Amino acid sequence: MITVKSESTNWLVHPGRDAILIDKGTVLNSWKAVWVVLSEDGVEFFKKKTDSTPKGMIPLKGAVLTCPCQDFSKRTFVFKINTAKNQEHFFQATHLEERESWVKDIKRAISCLQGGKRFARKSTRRSIRLPDTVNLSEIYVQMRDQEDGIKELKLEKEKRVYNHCFTGGCVVDWLINKDKARNRPEALMLATGLLNEGFLQPAGDLSKDGAEGGAESAVLDEPDAFYYFADSGFFCEGYSSDEDGILKEEFRGNIIKQGCLLKQGHRRKNWKVRKFILRDDPAYIHYYDPTKGDEHLLGSIHLRGSVITAVEFVPDAKRYDVDGNLFEIITSDEKHYFLQAATVEERKEWIKAIQMVSKTGK
Repeated sequence: MITVKSESTNWLVHPGRDAILIDKGTVLNSWKAVWVVLSEDGVEFFKKKTDSTPKGMIPLKGAVLTCPCQDFSKRTFVFKINTAKNQEHFFQATHLEERESWVKDIKRAISCLQGGKRFARKSTRRSIRLPDTVNLSEIYVQMRDQEDGIKELKLEKEKRVYNHCFTGGCVVDWLINKDKARNRPEALMLATGLLNEGFLQPAGDLSKDGAEGGAESAVLDEPDAFYYFADSGFFCEGYSSDEDGILKEEFRGNIIKQGCLLKQGHRRKNWKVRKFILRDDPAYIHYYDPTKGDEHLLGSIHLRGSVITAVEFVPDAKRYDVDGNLFEIITSDEKHYFLQAATVEERKEWIKAIQMVSKTGK
């Protein structure tokens, strides 16, 4: 996985990109968070946002971008860049919207380098014979509609509870009822397209086996095959004690905002990239190691009654580790958390969202 390098406008072409992503190393075969900058002729990635020299640069001239990339069954929101010299580079975003935004801008940069020719990325559309008139993004938005979309449920199977889920049969029924497909085979083809593009995710062994099985229909029209929306509040839990139930209550809120930030440690005072997910009612923000996925929770902050402010100085911080865009969360029990955003605008967005949740959530 990779993290993105801080903004430096003289490096970027319109529209320009820089952010934190996850990068798969080519030597050690490991995933690490890096700072990435999209320039007019390549993708540069840095170990830290404050570094002046990139760890590497991926030339985009003659490159091919593949999205979705399904080379890693346990990782979502991955895309791949193949260079003209046939070198593969894998990147993982923190959520669907971030991946789609990066893919769009990198494709535009490649198109410019190709002299204005339209870049056609490798797609699953042709392999599953979807008509060009089908707009999967539009269908996904309609699926998420609170009134007319697919209802997210709490489903139980084999002593596990799957929250914010639905069955493959529900997807098929909805597509037919909304006149997106004429019959169940057509609906399964559409559902497979949505799964391949990352809009739907499998939950549980049965649906995961179906997605990885290589069949024409990766979505199973079965009552025991569970799925969830990529940007939903999905989580799975086993039957456990009352104490565990109280802990899981933290995850029941809607996701308000998510993305990567730098967080200062409480003991060593060093800065590390963390993925943050902000939820309302109850008001919590959870943080994870972005290289390991959302199953590896590192900690949570209860935001009810917290104070969130922009700051210009952090005690005990090394000057070269701080590149501005700082803000602080002070909880109701007076615990301090210092965070760094990638840009001034991103800091404003995070502060506004966290302040809202802290005032309205439980």
